[in-house]
Amino acid sequence: MNIMELESYKAKIEYDPEIDMFRGEILGLNGGADFYGKSPAELRKEFKKSLHEFLEVCKEMGISPNKEYSGKFNLRIPPKLHCEIAARAAAEEKSINQWVAETLEVTLHSKNS
Repeated sequence: MNIMELESYKAKIEYDPEIDMFRGEILGLNGGADFYGKSPAELRKEFKKSLHEFLEVCKEMGISPNKEYSGKFNLRIPPKLHCEIAARAAAEEKSINQWVAETLEVTLHSKNS
């Protein structure tokens, strides 16, 4: 999976062999917005066009374009991994939640660098 960014929005890019084009799907929206292109330049152009059209429709309808996130999610992991995480968090004098949140943040930011 590849990610393309525009104005703080992200889109997942995949190749569609049936139409011999790349398809982009804008992530984190309150609805669906996708776009197609044969080259990176065409994808960027269509991403911008699709995003602006989506934002304009949201504005006209008076709705927020962005999906809202609560900041909570359940995660099921093996008990052995839970034990290891708890030990590392305790060693750093942090809660499991704080340790996991910081670890995820570091992992995400190191991948984007």
